[in-house]
Amino acid sequence: MPNPANIRTQPVQERSAERINVLLDAAAVLLDEVGIDALTTSDVSKRANSSVGVIYRYFPNIQSLLRGLAERNFKKYRAGLNATLEKRATNALEALNAAIDVYVELCRTEPGFRVLSFGNIIDRRFNVDRKSNNTALAEILTDLLTTTYQVPASEELAFDIEVTVQIADSLLERAFLYNPRGEEPFITRLREFIAQLLAPHTKEAPTA
Repeated sequence: MPNPANIRTQPVQERSAERINVLLDAAAVLLDEVGIDALTTSDVSKRANSSVGVIYRYFPNIQSLLRGLAERNFKKYRAGLNATLEKRATNALEALNAAIDVYVELCRTEPGFRVLSFGNIIDRRFNVDRKSNNTALAEILTDLLTTTYQVPASEELAFDIEVTVQIADSLLERAFLYNPRGEEPFITRLREFIAQLLAPHTKEAPTA
């Protein structure tokens, strides 16, 4: 569910939660069709077989609806990452490559994700109070590396992971700019960069 701060009425019944998801699903499909600048609440209501009034019951404007969709994207990403890590990541580099894989797969398969992702295009700070969305993701990944994969914690690690996320954001945006499947050279170069940046931090870490 989206953050209650972004909706007018906190849903208290399963029907309300389902209705919100229908609205978000409609918005996601329309993002791929018309783009973010052309998206309107009227279009979303028509695609969702609903009314503009129903949208305004939960979302005060189109921006808050997009924030709700971006937050759902972020939750789907974290859920997909957790599931992938459990299946095949045995060390820190594999974990970061899994983070790329899950993002790439969502860009290819999840409606609207390639356009909106975690919402930086509309607001860089809505996922975590007073932190950019990229900073929040970097903190999650840093904690993952230090607690699960025994990478020694340090300020340098935290900084390098945030640098990694910022660069990944730009390279993945470029990879999917013209090709909905993503241009592999950009994705491959990102993996190479991450391996080089992570190597100094894992020399003292125990092997998995």
